[in-house]
Amino acid sequence: MENEPACPAEGLLKMLSGKWKPQIFRLALDGPVRFNSLLRQIEGSNKQSVAVALKEMEEHGLLEKVVVKLKPLHIEYNLSEKGKSLISVFRQLESLI
Repeated sequence: MENEPACPAEGLLKMLSGKWKPQIFRLALDGPVRFNSLLRQIEGSNKQSVAVALKEMEEHGLLEKVVVKLKPLHIEYNLSEKGKSLISVFRQLESLI
């Protein structure tokens, strides 16, 4: 395919590229995260940019959107199986900084 990266590492970096995606991924490592919680924890973020990042991460299969049917109804984002499989790689990248 034309859009497929030349190597897996390039694909991973593309999935996590963007201003807020690495921070969202890091916060999701500890368990389910909610949208407003992300906005509070990611300094300088705004609703639109975080919403776009979440949608892209969901499309890449890194996150799963879960509707929690409690009152009030709310949405949580969890790492998918694909996202969980990248935890060790993400931790290694973090250790380099």
